[in-house]
Amino acid sequence: MTLTAENRERLKRVSVATLTTCLFKRGFRNAFIQGVHPISPDGPRMVGEAFTLRYIPAREDIDVLDAYADPEHPQRKAIETCPPGHVLVIDSRKDARAASAGDILLTRLMVRGVAGAVTDGGFRDTPAIAKLGFPAYHARPSAPTGPILHHACDLQVPIGCGDVPVYPGDIVVGDGEGVVVIPARLANEVAEEAVTMTEYEDFVEEQVRQGRRLPGLYPATPESRRAFEAWRRTKGEATGG
Repeated sequence: MTLTAENRERLKRVSVATLTTCLFKRGFRNAFIQGVHPISPDGPRMVGEAFTLRYIPAREDIDVLDAYADPEHPQRKAIETCPPGHVLVIDSRKDARAASAGDILLTRLMVRGVAGAVTDGGFRDTPAIAKLGFPAYHARPSAPTGPILHHACDLQVPIGCGDVPVYPGDIVVGDGEGVVVIPARLANEVAEEAVTMTEYEDFVEEQVRQGRRLPGLYPATPESRRAFEAWRRTKGEATGG
């Protein structure tokens, strides 16, 4: 099912933490990409469909710098064909000893309207990437050029990124804590639930700050749900909503 424009915007307003809980309630325990973090923690949120690129270990007679001159080189092709609004997700085998990409490639993605990039390896030129205002997530900076260790071999196939299965078209969401992968068929319902969950947690935080104990409040009970609905109505009246 296609992610609606309204739910895309909703996913930009909810936390990755909340989304992982929504997925856990549906039986998904392994949705948070392990070991990656944003190059710029204060950068923009990331939401988009996964466009996948897979690396295998490099081989010395094939992976040379001249290979990049071929427009069909899978890495270069990914940069030029990843659709606007999508997220380039790279399976680098959790190997950050050589870069998955650098600032020039990520700048090209940004200019083309791509929503972000994720690798379970490393990006190079990270001081420049941090200034782009483009969501980019990796394990750590990696200055060495990619062909030293990586051979780009497949586009738009199921991959593993940070121990999480990622299928083309899955919805990828990133914030200051990290990245979650939502199966495409669940994205709309998860987005809708996450907004309500976030509102309830705002209510809980307000109650806790006022000294209320957690039992009977968090997790929610029928009584606390009724109090929450009254709180929502009060907030709506206060804002004219």
